Amino acid sequence: YQPSDLAWLDMKDNTIDVVIGPIETYEDQLFGYKAAHEAFVLIKDKEWSGRLARYAAMLPSLQSELPVPAAYKRERPGSDSDLNAYDAVYYAGDANAGSKTIAINLPNDEEVQLRKGTRRLQLKNAMRAKFDRILVPVAGELIAEDQRSHISFDAFFSNIMFHEVAHGLGIKKTLGGKGTVREALKEQAGALEEGKADILGLFMITRLHQRGELKGQELDDNYVTFLAGIFRSIRFGASSAHGRANAAQFSFFQDQGAFTRDSASGRYRVDFPKMRTAVDALAGQILRFQGDGDYEGVTRFMIERGKLSPVLQQDLARLGSKNIPVDVVFEQGSEVLK
Repeated sequence: YQPSDLAWLDMKDNTIDVVIGPIETYEDQLFGYKAAHEAFVLIKDKEWSGRLARYAAMLPSLQSELPVPAAYKRERPGSDSDLNAYDAVYYAGDANAGSKTIAINLPNDEEVQLRKGTRRLQLKNAMRAKFDRILVPVAGELIAEDQRSHISFDAFFSNIMFHEVAHGLGIKKTLGGKGTVREALKEQAGALEEGKADILGLFMITRLHQRGELKGQELDDNYVTFLAGIFRSIRFGASSAHGRANAAQFSFFQDQGAFTRDSASGRYRVDFPKMRTAVDALAGQILRFQGDGDYEGVTRFMIERGKLSPVLQQDLARLGSKNIPVDVVFEQGSEVLK
């Protein structure tokens, strides 16, 4: 599929975009090698896309700032990457099974990524639906009242956007001759890669705030919205790579003191300085796992960190009792589009 991937990477100016083929490997629970077929039909939002275009050019400098030794960040992201916003009008196959995709970073082929980069497609209407119908109610139930003002759609959009950008950072080939990271980590590769993208996304947002590149946004908004997003994604369950990744992040951040829970109200509060420290620590841990191709280490990490404590399970059950949905159903077809 490499010729198709390379051709699709050049088709950046279309108003209508189609993504189709065997793409994601999450359904292969044995080795994580076999891809499932899916399709999207998307309409480009040119106004929002214009706001995003400049971030793709920052990848090489951000790669050099990753909190790991030089060997783990020696690879250089492809310089032909781009970043655009779309409204989704059609999901099919694996894309329409279970939780709905709100952002895409493709192609997945590591050789293509290093040679030519990736395209990052943010599905704005799907994001807005999940923010309004799920994230805001989740925050109302589980985030401390005086921090709820930090929940914003712009922060939610940025967190997801930089999650997708972060897939292009880090390391694709192991340092010890074990092949690609995906080959070496087998069925653990998907969940660890999603965790990497979450954490490096926050790392990038923090660095860009420090550079003054994200004017008009407050960094604390990103952190509090990220914590609310962890609760949203954990509910996808252990069968989801995103769900497992978020459970592991929650456990790691809790141990680092990045947030606290008030036992009386059952609500959570972000400790902003400790959150920044925890982001760097977890980013370094994940990148080392990937660079070393440490399958046994990742497996232990996911088993230990992926467990939900009784208190967290109780808090998640509260969301269900309030009838807060786990995900949205995408209404589509000719009747909806009229």
